[in-house]
Amino acid sequence: MEKYAVDRIEGKFAVLENIKTREIKLVELLLLPVVKEKDIIIYKDGYYQVDDKERRKRLKIIEDKLKKIKA
Repeated sequence: MEKYAVDRIEGKFAVLENIKTREIKLVELLLLPVVKEKDIIIYKDGYYQVDDKERRKRLKIIEDKLKKIKA
């Protein structure tokens, strides 16, 4: 199982960043569920699926870090 962050959408492709290896990969949007920038997706058994729980967790971590910087 691989986890990717959707870095950005470029035309008919999503630019994905592997969360562990930081490797960048282009995937046609037709092969993905409906995604948007900052989504976390999992590639497992030949399919991609959105992981909302992981996305919320990562956004919370970022928000907490920003609060510490502003304090």
